[in-house]
Amino acid sequence: MTLEQLSEWSGERPEDLREWRSLGLVGGSGDEFAPDDVERARVVGLLLRRGISLEAIAKTDREQNILASYLHSNFTPRSTQAYSLDEAASSLGLDVAAVRRLWRAIGFHRQMERLDEEDLQALKTLKVAVDAGFPEEALLQLARVYTDALGRVADAETRLFHFYVHERLKAGGLSGRALVEATDASGDRMRPLVEPILLYFHRRGVEQAAREDIVLHLQEDAGLEPAADVPAQLTATVLFVDLSSFTPLAEAMGDAAAAGVLARFSDVVREAVSRCEGRVVKQIGDAFMLVFSDARAAVTCGLEIERRTANEPHFPAARSGIHHGPVLYREGDYVGVTVNVAARLADEAERHQVLVSEALRRQAAGAPDVDFVPLGKRRLKGVADQIELFEVVRRTEARAGRRQVDPVC
Repeated sequence: MTLEQLSEWSGERPEDLREWRSLGLVGGSGDEFAPDDVERARVVGLLLRRGISLEAIAKTDREQNILASYLHSNFTPRSTQAYSLDEAASSLGLDVAAVRRLWRAIGFHRQMERLDEEDLQALKTLKVAVDAGFPEEALLQLARVYTDALGRVADAETRLFHFYVHERLKAGGLSGRALVEATDASGDRMRPLVEPILLYFHRRGVEQAAREDIVLHLQEDAGLEPAADVPAQLTATVLFVDLSSFTPLAEAMGDAAAAGVLARFSDVVREAVSRCEGRVVKQIGDAFMLVFSDARAAVTCGLEIERRTANEPHFPAARSGIHHGPVLYREGDYVGVTVNVAARLADEAERHQVLVSEALRRQAAGAPDVDFVPLGKRRLKGVADQIELFEVVRRTEARAGRRQVDPVC
């Protein structure tokens, strides 16, 4: 590989690459460069952009051989055979503009016009999806889901290994090359397990998703699922739950203690969701968005989370909001008015309260040991019409508190 080719593939300027070669950061003894110099150049460029001086990079690499370690641990050698997007798309019979949109969606902007054999194989897979009937809109959504989800997986793998393996080795007294070698040895033992465990979790996820898909198919056939107005619309129950006044509490507790509370709350929520056959859509801090096919299961889940958090010592009170209605499925997420109303219900809920809408109350009729306490109509922030609200309580609690209970349920 020539200097000009290395510049083209890495995105770094030739004059910078010459300087880096003089410091031993890229290249060998001759004038040619190896394929792994592409990744070396990209890493050096990243370090410089993050404020680390070239002298510090060169010094650390001389003392610890850290670039070679990172390449060994994290990068697979790539082919130097280059294809333009036009060439790749043409050879596969794909639309160039569509491939360019897909590449942008995935986030490969730095290598927009330079593809190698591995990229070409990925495009072949996408062509199979297109030929199987996958429209571009759905393919772009799937590509973004893969990019975001697996990017998060990779980030977790890398950072957790650094914090809990590398840092512990360092705390044990290792430093310099000895630390790098010990870290590499641990990584070498774990690395072959990564892809099998990813496939395992993916298979388990597909099994669960397929079960829900069967339910949706039969609901549609039986007329239980209304005809969709737009593609990827379905009916669902959405539950938002968070910890009341967690932000000021976290400030008083400190980050470490607050993280411990969040970890325990996450366990409580995820265990309840699993038992109630729901799914965690996302978590942002102490807030969870959950989705259910069965409204009664969502009510049971909300009450179970409340019961368990109330029994936790030194735990903030939980509050939940649940709504039922049409949602749009987009990129692994759910959007629409139903989602917005559920979120506003959670905002409106008080400590230890599970707040639901009239639509949810009707759909969840017959939920065991549950009463719906009418609270009247309220106007929720950002929602045009007033909504009839109910508090969900266990029947024994409603009797003990002598609350007015909706006789319908």
